[in-house]
Amino acid sequence: QVQLVESGGGSLQAGGSLKLSCAASGSAYSSNFIAWFRQVPGKEREGVASIYTGTSSKFYTASVKGRFTITQDNSKNTVYLQMDRLQPEDSAMYYCAALGPTATPALEALGLMRRSLDASIYKLWGQGTQVSVSS
Repeated sequence: QVQLVESGGGSLQAGGSLKLSCAASGSAYSSNFIAWFRQVPGKEREGVASIYTGTSSKFYTASVKGRFTITQDNSKNTVYLQMDRLQPEDSAMYYCAALGPTATPALEALGLMRRSLDASIYKLWGQGTQVSVSS
């Protein structure tokens, strides 16, 4: 079964760091867009960071640039989100998503680069992990 499993959430004080993990089954990991989204109750799901695992191309939303880093470990089929200098406004449920259950061809991926933080293009989602940052 193709799936994504997140881990690493928790509660901490402002200024601290957390590292989220997204373990993907093999067919969903290779040469695919994998992204992190976050959502608070009553608001739309927000794209935080994405990576195309075929080329390691990365994208970030403006509010996390310089604080969050998305990386991949091909030996573990895992994408990480290192979150530093966390602030209360970063508190949310964080979700990992893959564009689909199988690889995205490179040419198609090129055309999707600018939309890689758009939740509507992602078909495979994890169950979420909660991050709570107190001031």
